[in-house]
Amino acid sequence: MRAAPDSRAADPYLEVQRLIRAGDPAAALARLESVTPEQAREPRWRFARGVVLAELGRVQEAVVAYTTLTQEFPELAEPYNNLAVLRAAQGQLDEARVALEAALRADPTHREARENLGDLYVRLAVRLWEGLGPAAGRREPDADLARKLRLAREISAPGR
Repeated sequence: MRAAPDSRAADPYLEVQRLIRAGDPAAALARLESVTPEQAREPRWRFARGVVLAELGRVQEAVVAYTTLTQEFPELAEPYNNLAVLRAAQGQLDEARVALEAALRADPTHREARENLGDLYVRLAVRLWEGLGPAAGRREPDADLARKLRLAREISAPGR
């Protein structure tokens, strides 16, 4: 699953984005911590902070940042999408689905959320199919189910 980039930018904000793309989230966080209190309340700066926290492996803090944004700005799809990415990585697939559905209510055309929800549905299907086992009166799973599982696992394999 992919996190959505934030497309809005201003000069200092561009610097933060450049630092993130350069693979220097520590410097990006330092820059974020130097913004004015007014800027720090703006959704784009708070979203960038969530991105940086996630990059730094401070996942719980990133979850809090995105969750707070979704509560205060439910019309923004990006925080829901990125929250879903973190939840899915933690194996919390149902919570990720809820967040992605909220992202798509906020913006039905949000590309990353649509792609991530599709990927998540495949993972949910695998989870459901793995729990089926053989049909009544059979010792082994049926061939159609085995084929579906093989294809779904192939689609959802890391790096695809």
